[in-house]
Amino acid sequence: MRRRLLPFGLAALFFNPAFAQIVDTGRSDVYETSNDIRAPRASEPAAPLTLKAALELALGANPDLSAAGHELEAVKATIIQAQVRPNPEISTLIEDTRRATRETTLQFNQPIELGGKRAARIDVAERRRDAAAAELDVKRAEIRAAVMVAFFNVLAAQERWQLASVSVELAQRATTAASRRVMAGKVSPVEETKARVAEAGGRVELAMAGSELASARKRLASQWGNPGPRFERAEGSLDVLPPLLALDDLNSRLATAPSLLRARMEVDHRLALAEVERSQRIPNLTVSLGAKRSEELGQNKAILGVSIPLPIFNRNQGNLLEALRRTDKARDELSAAEVRLVNELAQAHERLSTAHQEVALLQRDILPGAQSAFDAATRGFELGKFSFLEVLDAQRTLFQAKSQYLRTLSVAHQSAAEIERILGDASPDSTLASASAKP
Repeated sequence: MRRRLLPFGLAALFFNPAFAQIVDTGRSDVYETSNDIRAPRASEPAAPLTLKAALELALGANPDLSAAGHELEAVKATIIQAQVRPNPEISTLIEDTRRATRETTLQFNQPIELGGKRAARIDVAERRRDAAAAELDVKRAEIRAAVMVAFFNVLAAQERWQLASVSVELAQRATTAASRRVMAGKVSPVEETKARVAEAGGRVELAMAGSELASARKRLASQWGNPGPRFERAEGSLDVLPPLLALDDLNSRLATAPSLLRARMEVDHRLALAEVERSQRIPNLTVSLGAKRSEELGQNKAILGVSIPLPIFNRNQGNLLEALRRTDKARDELSAAEVRLVNELAQAHERLSTAHQEVALLQRDILPGAQSAFDAATRGFELGKFSFLEVLDAQRTLFQAKSQYLRTLSVAHQSAAEIERILGDASPDSTLASASAKP
């Protein structure tokens, strides 16, 4: 009677919860999920916003950055899965349906991985984690650069709006002066008409500047997931240029650039995948243990077995060759990334250097000269020495010079942001950003 119960005893052992708890090497926390899968939405205070505060808001609540962080956590979970071993198998077989001659077999099979498959699988998962971490650094550098560009665009838009407001005020003064001279009979009414047309054109420029400012504010607020801005204004000094570091010093930091590290991690990942495919060429071993009950003989027989596939036809040669060629591709992409980053860094440095020179020239010669010519033309018009066309020409020259000055400052800050993106300085107080945002 006890021998008849042997197969069922084995089955009860395998399905016993206590036995399952002993062989379970997994982690219970991998099944925990979060109900809130959305990135937290930040809301900036209704006060002047500095560049440092904008960077902190974006790095803490940007949806794209949050998605990259979740991707990193998901990839980390693959390491847990890579560490687990193959599950055992239990099978039963009943021969002959007649009770007197029935034979019942209960068998336990355990696959055993050979060739370092588990270690190679874990290495692939770890390399994927490193690649995901590098991708997170790349995304952080991109968002940081985007916030810098958006912030200084808001500063420039504020300056343009202020410039357009001053232009309207000056046009109003010119219209009043022209009206007085027309009433005094000193100039033709055409001069007053020209002045009013110029004033209307200035109001159009003011409206366009206001629209540009509103759009720039929305683009900045969108960096931390807000549909509309709440901050009062951007606070910073647009005319404080970012420092111009030596190109050799910047090139020395390229080795730790996030994009370059990501390309290197991809090469390591591909090498690890090639090792996985190479380990698959060695077949796994399956060990079998069981019992067979013969009702006719009234005997229980032990079953021991070992099986292994013969790698005659399928040696995983195609998958291995594919993995090796993809490794070569990753190396080529790494080389291409190195060349691309060197060129991008050199171009951004050249734009920043040119902007420094243009700003110096504008501050030293062009802006003072244009302001002096406008002041002289305005005084001469009020005294009746110059025509209104000369005043308009001087005013146009002055505001073109100021607009060029703002554009050059914007180019300088955009170039600095591009350098930050390439080099990947993710600290909120980095040299280029902090030097550009001092009030």
